[in-house]
Amino acid sequence: MTGPLNHSLQRLSRGVLACLVVAAAATFLSHQFGGPQLLYALLLGMSLHFLAANAQVAPGLDFCSRTVLRIGVALLGARITIEHAANLGWATLGFIVLAVFLTMASGVMLARRMGWQRDVGLLTGGAVAICGVSAAMAIAATLPPTRENQRFTLLVVVGVTVLSTVTMVLYPFALKALAVARSEAGIFLGGTIHDVAQVVAAGTLIGPEAADTATLVKLCRVLLLMPVVVAVAWLVHNSQPSVEEGSSAQPVTPLVPGFLAAFAALMAVGSLGWIPPPVVEVSSSISRWALVVAIAAAGIRTSLGELCSLGWRPSVLLVGETLFLALLFAAYIAVGQF
Repeated sequence: MTGPLNHSLQRLSRGVLACLVVAAAATFLSHQFGGPQLLYALLLGMSLHFLAANAQVAPGLDFCSRTVLRIGVALLGARITIEHAANLGWATLGFIVLAVFLTMASGVMLARRMGWQRDVGLLTGGAVAICGVSAAMAIAATLPPTRENQRFTLLVVVGVTVLSTVTMVLYPFALKALAVARSEAGIFLGGTIHDVAQVVAAGTLIGPEAADTATLVKLCRVLLLMPVVVAVAWLVHNSQPSVEEGSSAQPVTPLVPGFLAAFAALMAVGSLGWIPPPVVEVSSSISRWALVVAIAAAGIRTSLGELCSLGWRPSVLLVGETLFLALLFAAYIAVGQF
């Protein structure tokens, strides 16, 4: 066992080390100068794209972009509990589910109008509707690993990170200018901003009540990550052609990927209160690092030229979905059903 294990570790070591170095550099830059850690990891990784052509580095990059990514997504389940949704009421919870579904459906329709396949709409719509980069990476892990899907994943990571930062600044000022009540403002911020950290920051700009409400709404959106990714996996599973016995074709995507089963198990255990808070903190830190390492690997494997070849339309798609989600929650608040 030692021989094969050592061989596997040696085969993966160079690529994994490259991703760890990029992740560490991104973390340093984020701490020193501010800014999104994941975006730094992506940009630094893309600057090292020449490493992807090295046969000694490629296996480690593939391991980080797939296996490490799935470990990071699975560990997200430890910090998400069902009780987060208890204080919002059934009307708000029902609308959150509806908004997520409608946003993803709008993403699929817009993508098809722009000449892209369904997977692009699912990827962008899920990232906007649920939790930004984490949702994008989780959904990407269930999609066929085609070059087009990989390029769109990188663009989505950049797009939702930028949009989350922009909305974090614009939305609180707009809500204050319109004199929206703090509880209503919290619902809007938690329902429309992509990243958890930006939701908390935006809510804090309005007040503690808005920050608490926004965080609860956002966590309810995050709770939908698992059922949405399971649904995407089901769609992919059923749309793939069956593999005949003896065929050399790639196996179809499993109906419920293992990392989603682990996510659900950790969420269930956490909801029962069986995971001590220190363990949750450690799990969250490992999950965050795993996602940073996976983003670094995806960046190294993607060239800037390939991204630019996609043009401006992906940005229009993400902005359109973001505005659609904002209009949904604005309408919900306007009719007073919170």
